[in-house]
Amino acid sequence: MDDNIIPGERDLRPYEKCEAFGPESLTDAELIAVVIKTGSRGRSAVELSEEILYGGDNEKGLVRLISTSPEELTCHKGIGRVKCIQLSCIFELSKRLAREHARLGLEADSPRSVADFYMAELKSRSEEEVHLMLLNTKNRLIKSVMVSRGTVNTSAVSPREIFIIALKYKAAAVILVHNHPSGDPAPSKEDIRFTSELYKLGRLMNIPLRDSIIIGNGIYMSFLEKGMLFIDE
Repeated sequence: MDDNIIPGERDLRPYEKCEAFGPESLTDAELIAVVIKTGSRGRSAVELSEEILYGGDNEKGLVRLISTSPEELTCHKGIGRVKCIQLSCIFELSKRLAREHARLGLEADSPRSVADFYMAELKSRSEEEVHLMLLNTKNRLIKSVMVSRGTVNTSAVSPREIFIIALKYKAAAVILVHNHPSGDPAPSKEDIRFTSELYKLGRLMNIPLRDSIIIGNGIYMSFLEKGMLFIDE
């Protein structure tokens, strides 16, 4: 460390760097430092941010941070209630921005596009969530509805509930999306059975199931892409 640096000057450097070269010039830790502003005794805001981001493991970084709970954040000396709330709001904002960006480019007939729409929100969930994408006659999004949130292993939802929601919003077609907290999007026997039931019921009600997509940790599985929507026919 440069002995000529006056106390507190190091904490200001991210601001100065941002002002001079733009926010894109800042490292991940420097961006976090701008949010938390101050460090703790003997550590700058940048050093505290590096500890939060990496914790001695350079492979963690932002992906780890977004899924970090408030309880985990406050375990770091220098992160109290206010800074914890600030960081939590920044994380939530980043998720919403990612989803809005995905929504603007959403193509309902593209499994990759649909998966991208849900990925930021669902890939780090510790519980299974089932979401229903409701489409109009032009195959455009009417609304996305979370229909169930379960435990790590189960999420209770019936085909009847799915189509009650579809009828309520006058959907012309639906896409089912859920996550696997394990990070592995490979379908279980229950996933296959449930998707088959939805597909058959959708045909009877003239509200077709366009796809069933499972979100893993940065990867997805599409029943449509795998040719599995027609199982048991």
